[in-house]
Amino acid sequence: MYRNPVKTYENINKSTASGREIEAAVLSKAAQKLKECQSSWDSPNRVDRLDQAIRYNQRVWSILQAELDKQDNPLPRQIKINLLRLSTYIDQRCLDIMAYPEPQKLNVIININNNIAAGLRSRPAVPVTDHRHQAVAVNAM
Repeated sequence: MYRNPVKTYENINKSTASGREIEAAVLSKAAQKLKECQSSWDSPNRVDRLDQAIRYNQRVWSILQAELDKQDNPLPRQIKINLLRLSTYIDQRCLDIMAYPEPQKLNVIININNNIAAGLRSRPAVPVTDHRHQAVAVNAM
């Protein structure tokens, strides 16, 4: 049975895009929870809200870590390594915030979550077969 490679790629891309959208949505939600906590820092329930926001963010990153560690994860090895290093940084930052809470400390995590979510929402680059144009495709990412 003949399978059209373009159709196969489109089907894979659709399933990947929905997974990417879910990941982007949960990262955005984690950033939003942290931002809301930061915006109402002086509220009487700040300690509970901060705890909930940090714990939610840690769960999101723990899930991402587990996904990155799977053998069948399609990401290139170096990207997985970089994201795992970033997740370690996020873990350390969350622990620091829990121990010594300050509203400005949330900015880094909020920005990282929002930037990764934005990257997940962007359309993947079209595969390049002509290597002369590969630099253009890489720079466009």
